[in-house]
Amino acid sequence: MTRAVKKAVKKAVKKAVKKAVKKPANQTVKSPKNPTATHATPVGGLLGAHVSSAGGPALTPGRGDVIGASAIQLFTKTPNQWREPEIDDATAAAFRAALAASGVRFTTSHDSYLINLASPDATLRARSLDSFTRELRRCHALGLDAVVSHPGNFIGDRASGLARNADAITEALEAAPGPTRLCMELTAGQGTVLGSTFEEMAALLARIPARLQHRLGVCLDTAHVFAAGYDLITDYDGVWTRFADVIGLERRGVLHLNDSAVPFGSRKDRHALIGEGHIGDEPFRRIMSDPRLRDVPKILETPKGDDLAEDIANLAKLRSLIAW
Repeated sequence: MTRAVKKAVKKAVKKAVKKAVKKPANQTVKSPKNPTATHATPVGGLLGAHVSSAGGPALTPGRGDVIGASAIQLFTKTPNQWREPEIDDATAAAFRAALAASGVRFTTSHDSYLINLASPDATLRARSLDSFTRELRRCHALGLDAVVSHPGNFIGDRASGLARNADAITEALEAAPGPTRLCMELTAGQGTVLGSTFEEMAALLARIPARLQHRLGVCLDTAHVFAAGYDLITDYDGVWTRFADVIGLERRGVLHLNDSAVPFGSRKDRHALIGEGHIGDEPFRRIMSDPRLRDVPKILETPKGDDLAEDIANLAKLRSLIAW
């Protein structure tokens, strides 16, 4: 990309973010790629990417508009720090106003990378539980639809780690009631991380009390499940049949659409641009055209630069793969 193009894209980002914050909530939102189109019926359903929260949550819907997203994922705090900011009334109001003025129709947070609710270390687990509970409260304050969370690392006995993880989730959900749905993310299976199989994820969720089950969902990351040994290339239907049988289609909460930079079954979490990794185009064509997944929000977590050109290109590619 030339310097002139990068400069133009950055200028468009700033302009769209500024407009999203100031635009009245009752005004029809136009697509940044097509000024004559609205976001009332977004092509490809709820589709978008993780966007930067730099400058505050109120700037994220505008960044979603820049890439033509109808769904966004954001951090409510710096993900690699233990600092836990509060969402005051002014911050929440500014975010909600910007969201109403944008084309974004689904919002999810991703919690901190430091959290390990399965840890056998009492100090780390207590700190993780506090951080996770505060994350839930920030999500409720902002009115986010979901929060995506990785299961923890068991470090020692796997069954004990799973129990600790479930107990902490239960405690946090009870301490932070609200509308945001918790979507536990299937993992690639690296090291001692939990949740790389459908069976283990189902076992984790089953340990949560019945009174909290309505607040639980699952996030399926295509790069993770591929690396964990679920063959989306030659056994796409089999993977989803297994998901339905073991976890249940009613648990579908969020899809992370990422190609894999590492081979099938490698048990490593490495993301690649759509169609440029080991998964390739065909499974994404099937996902984008699958009626079972039509209403499930889909979020990119693929590599990108500051100019967001990769997100724009990847979203356009995914929409081009739709066969319905």
